[in-house]
Amino acid sequence: MSKKLTSIIKKFKKYAEITEIGGIARRYFIINAFDGALTTLGIIFGFFLAHLNDFHVIVITVLAGALAMGISGVWGAYLAERAERLRKIKELERTLKTDLSQSEIVRASKFATIFLAIIDGISPVLASIIGISPFLFFLESSSEIFNMLFYSSIGINLSMLFLLGIFLGKISQENIFKMGFEVVLMGIVVVLILLLINLI
Repeated sequence: MSKKLTSIIKKFKKYAEITEIGGIARRYFIINAFDGALTTLGIIFGFFLAHLNDFHVIVITVLAGALAMGISGVWGAYLAERAERLRKIKELERTLKTDLSQSEIVRASKFATIFLAIIDGISPVLASIIGISPFLFFLESSSEIFNMLFYSSIGINLSMLFLLGIFLGKISQENIFKMGFEVVLMGIVVVLILLLINLI
């Protein structure tokens, strides 16, 4: 490992420790990955109920939604984090009666703002891409394999929700499988509501 890379890693760890971003990053990742998986599940199931088996349309629709969530996440998290951290720095400056603009605290705060914004934006995009991955391997639409790809995609999205639930269970030190099934239940609720709407 080069000295430059080692220095970057040390600085990353130092700034992460100063700003205590570990828990915040986990929350951002879980919440937005959950949004990405659940949104993808809803779109895929909606296309299935509408008997639309154009793979290109499905992939473009999901990716467009994921891109919108990603950009919204990056921009929204950046503005929110920046505002919150600037407020804390100004409060600290008033308390200490000193200018902190050139301090490590400010540099660490800027790092945390950008890092958390990236986490917030990437997580739903990543979840959506994984969720439609079966469709990405087929360039041509085919009604014969659509059902297989549909069920594969539904299974992947539900599995992602289950894994996110397990992750939450580990963080909260609760029963990981119970938490996993509780999160999957939300996906099942989405499917049931769409089925109900389709029957009306």
